[in-house]
Amino acid sequence: MTQIAQITKQEFSRRRKALMEHMAPNSIAILPAASEKIRNRDAHYAYRQESDFYYLSGFPEPEAVLVIIPGREHGETIVFCREKNREREIWDGYRAGQEGACEQYGADDAFPIGDIDEILPGLLEGRELVYYSLGRDQQFDQQVMGWVNSLREKARSGATPPGEFLDLDHIVHDLRLFKSAAEIRIMRKAAEISAQAHSQTMTVCAAGKYEYELEAELLHSFMKAGSRSPAYTTIVGSGSNACILHYIENTRQMKNGELVLIDAGCEIEHYASDITRTFPVNGKFTDEQKAIYQIVLDAQEAAIKVATVGHHWNEPHEVSVTVITQGLLDLGLLSGELETLISEMAYKRFYMHRIGHWLGMDVHDVGDYKIEGEWRALEPNMVMTVEPGIYISPDDETVAKKWRGIGVRIEDDVLITKGGNDVLSKDVPKTIADIEALMAR
Repeated sequence: MTQIAQITKQEFSRRRKALMEHMAPNSIAILPAASEKIRNRDAHYAYRQESDFYYLSGFPEPEAVLVIIPGREHGETIVFCREKNREREIWDGYRAGQEGACEQYGADDAFPIGDIDEILPGLLEGRELVYYSLGRDQQFDQQVMGWVNSLREKARSGATPPGEFLDLDHIVHDLRLFKSAAEIRIMRKAAEISAQAHSQTMTVCAAGKYEYELEAELLHSFMKAGSRSPAYTTIVGSGSNACILHYIENTRQMKNGELVLIDAGCEIEHYASDITRTFPVNGKFTDEQKAIYQIVLDAQEAAIKVATVGHHWNEPHEVSVTVITQGLLDLGLLSGELETLISEMAYKRFYMHRIGHWLGMDVHDVGDYKIEGEWRALEPNMVMTVEPGIYISPDDETVAKKWRGIGVRIEDDVLITKGGNDVLSKDVPKTIADIEALMAR
């Protein structure tokens, strides 16, 4: 296994400086870490840091708060975090402590999280503007307002509370939308690992196996290659389950002659991949499956061609709609005039979702899709998914029985480049011939 690239302390520092360049004078930004979540009784879910917090700090622990104050004399980056505690570290694992927050993660100053109520109001005092994402964490919202109100109560004694709050999301999310060279390397690795996992899973698929056996193959491949977790809950939908967009039960026994749709991707260093492939359980497409599959593939390839600089976000979707509607018309699954069917959105019976989404630290990543009411222009270093699909309900009696229960989606991760684009997940077979050849080995 090759060493997986990591984001350096220097890059985290550059990100904070980029944020501060967008902040107003005499302002402060406050970001809480993700809370630990109980799975059941006293067992926790595996901890995963909140993406914005991690993007700006690289700090992986819970019970932490990041404070950024441009121009502060004693350091612009402050971290409140847990103290070193030998007993708790024996039970729960290593803690960076205040010294580690500075030395390992680049904070200028660090304080115990238990002292935050005493220290943070002093950092807020005299600031004109607070950048904070209200509404994400109600408990922390109350804590922030408690600090502000404590200053308001001291106004007669000369304390000056902040006069304005601004949402931090817009600034940070626009920064996150454009990937650095290091981020692209990590996302490429995540896509490569996921691509290999999808290919391997195709080779072991067979009638009589259960959907969860394919899920197990994927997760095994992820971990063996260095990914400790999937980027989202894996979808393995066989037969008519492929027509359920977010099917995650993965409990059905697969049958001969069916398709199986797998939507799965691993996470590496907090960065996601997201790949979907649909293939025959027995390794051979039926004529009907071929017909539907080829329409989706044609739509995806056409959409990827316009996922380039010079086009806006919605153009790949518009192209996919045209190809899919025409394909359904050619097969007799829709009837009428192409333009009318598109304008009336008749295709939504079979293609009900959009072409894709931004991809990054979150699988459905952050960043505006419109700016001032207009679709956003695609620019270099954005990463998006392209994932058209056709889903024919098993109980749709308006179509011939031979089509019912067929669900197909094909999804790839696409990096926008100066000269066009780069399909990060291209190593997974997706033509009918290539899939059948791989599964025949």
